[in-house]
Amino acid sequence: MRLLIPGLLAIATLTAVALSPNAMAADPVLITPQVVIADPGSTPEQIQQKTLAARRYATFWSSGDPALAREALAPDFMDRALPAGREQGVAGPLAASKAFHGAVPDLSCEVQQMIVSGDRVVSHLRFTGHFTGTFNGVKGQGQAVNFIATDIYRIANGRIAENWHLEDNLTFLQQIGVVAR
Repeated sequence: MRLLIPGLLAIATLTAVALSPNAMAADPVLITPQVVIADPGSTPEQIQQKTLAARRYATFWSSGDPALAREALAPDFMDRALPAGREQGVAGPLAASKAFHGAVPDLSCEVQQMIVSGDRVVSHLRFTGHFTGTFNGVKGQGQAVNFIATDIYRIANGRIAENWHLEDNLTFLQQIGVVAR
């Protein structure tokens, strides 16, 4: 993992130690971002607290473990880009993950970068796997899945309180053969 903090080498060095791969690996179950970019006003503790919630949430998407979503999301979590038909609050991501893992059982999520500024964390994610399950009545034939998503989280009290997100759903739907390329 690389850490970049514009404009302040002393904090960058301190933060790089605090967020070293060994520190990030303290909980080996959680995904470690490849790059963390933080504003110079963030302390190492603030960065760790905010990235912890985001790492738990990314790991939830990769594993499907609902306990991780409940740890990452505030009880009054709000999805600010709520797709049609998805329930608001923690129940929405839980249902979406279950459906997605039903379509792509070997789903894996990689955090390519996180940007930390103020009470926000931006996560650039890459999802990979194979469509071997069922999606909207279509049975997978093992097609490879590889697409990106970007989430903007507002962190409050160590949890994600709000999320604005955008997934490359067109690429996903083309890869599984639901939409023509």
